[in-house]
Amino acid sequence: MADPNGQEANPNEKVQTVPNPDTSNPIETNGEPVAVKPSATLTNGNHSKKDGKSKKSKANGSSDSWADVAASGTPRNHDISGDTGKDMKSNPLQSSLPSHEKAAYAAGGIRFAPLQVPLTRRLQTAAVLFHCMSIVLFVSAFWFTCANPFSWPLLIPYLIHLSVSTAATNGKLAYRSEFLRGLPIWKLFAGYFPARLHKTHELDPKKKYIFGYHPHGIISHGAWLAFATNALGFPEMFPGITNTMLTLDSNFRLPFYRDWLFGMGLRSVSKESIYNLLSKGGKKNDGQGRAVTIVVGGARESLEAQPGSLRLILNGRKGFVKMALRTGADLVPVIGFGENDLYDQLSPKTHPLVGKFQHLMLKIFKFTVPALHGRGVLNYDVGLMPYRRAINIVVGKPIEVTAQGNQPDQAEIDRVHELYIQEVERLWDTYKDQFSKARKSELEIIS
Repeated sequence: MADPNGQEANPNEKVQTVPNPDTSNPIETNGEPVAVKPSATLTNGNHSKKDGKSKKSKANGSSDSWADVAASGTPRNHDISGDTGKDMKSNPLQSSLPSHEKAAYAAGGIRFAPLQVPLTRRLQTAAVLFHCMSIVLFVSAFWFTCANPFSWPLLIPYLIHLSVSTAATNGKLAYRSEFLRGLPIWKLFAGYFPARLHKTHELDPKKKYIFGYHPHGIISHGAWLAFATNALGFPEMFPGITNTMLTLDSNFRLPFYRDWLFGMGLRSVSKESIYNLLSKGGKKNDGQGRAVTIVVGGARESLEAQPGSLRLILNGRKGFVKMALRTGADLVPVIGFGENDLYDQLSPKTHPLVGKFQHLMLKIFKFTVPALHGRGVLNYDVGLMPYRRAINIVVGKPIEVTAQGNQPDQAEIDRVHELYIQEVERLWDTYKDQFSKARKSELEIIS
């Protein structure tokens, strides 16, 4: 990955260690004390003009006119973050276009990727594209298979199995594949941003845990990398703990895609699934050493994902706390610094009609479609790919929980929930200046 100065970043580079606020032990990455590069700050992409008129307009804070932009070939008022360096240099393909086309691209602020991009960066982009399109690819493969009559003798039993299978909720992890979780593609995926996982406290492998990931972001890329793959070194950081990423039960009704999720170790986020995962398995078949990861804010929180902010749907989310008290699982807050910076999206506040439609979808289908905007595969300004902005996933201090049986007392639920919120706030206050330097606002817990 190229840093903002255009240099290739060394993924093994040691920079600065992050202190544990409660102990003298440094924070660890991939099992060893390492440095963590802070996430890239947003910089203004306006370029200075040589003529006095342009300098004057800059001094007055106004943007360049369309005529100035068309004449200079420089995008106006465009923030460049993450996608900087050698990839931002003049593109030979774009420079060969007729002048009127160059002026149109410049006025629209579209920067195309140069032809001479290192292979590693191309592979990183391909890995992210595969993950973003995986649901479409696998479901399309199913329909393509259906078009072949010779496959029907296999498809019919498969569809019957899909309709009666309880693999998503039985807690057995039968189809989990460490081979798939450790594929080289996930290292490329992590290097795209880049993403890093940081440990602040040790976790006892004789206990069970519920990891609460914040924020949801648009697609929760950080949660996938940290807890659905081995790319960021979770098994080395927390030996003896088998972590399971949880997602909507509806995803396990999609042919072929469900099998991919099973292979990656994912399971349903339903109450039955969580209870079984934390009550079975482990050395004594009592859930010892088991953990689950829940993206607590859910789809509703994805509508709050704005770059430079962290607005969490948490005050009313107590189901995961109740489940922790039922199973005796400790609660571990996790913040993915930079998760909200990976996409831009229309705000429901500034576009109320869009917001109403999204909330209607959420109410009916239990998921919604953010009006997102990202970069493209071959350009830096238009598309649905995430921006190359750093993600730093920090695992916080576990909150000890004592099992209370199937019906925990409400007062105890409220007490543990308050402790959890306090730890989320402490985690933010401790690491925000290191991993969220470009923030526009502080942490908000809105509901």
